Amino acid sequence: MGDKKTSKKEASVASQVLRDPASSKIAKELAGSALAQFRTKKHTGEKEAAIASQVLRDPAASQIEKSMAGSVLAQAEHKKQK
Repeated sequence: MGDKKTSKKEASVASQVLRDPASSKIAKELAGSALAQFRTKKHTGEKEAAIASQVLRDPAASQIEKSMAGSVLAQAEHKKQK
């Protein structure tokens, strides 16, 4: 389990995404996940990590979507491989 948390700057960007009516549904979902992890001990769940991973691989995803996805994915609990 990593100690990566949403930074103040990332939380500010996530807040702006949520308030922007032009933001995509996926960007808002990822921003909400990032904000839920700001100043808490929560980590990204498997569902959110899968969505974030898809966004990062999507060449059509916007820069803000990729930024939110990277933030969310960095906070995922990674299972150790044997």
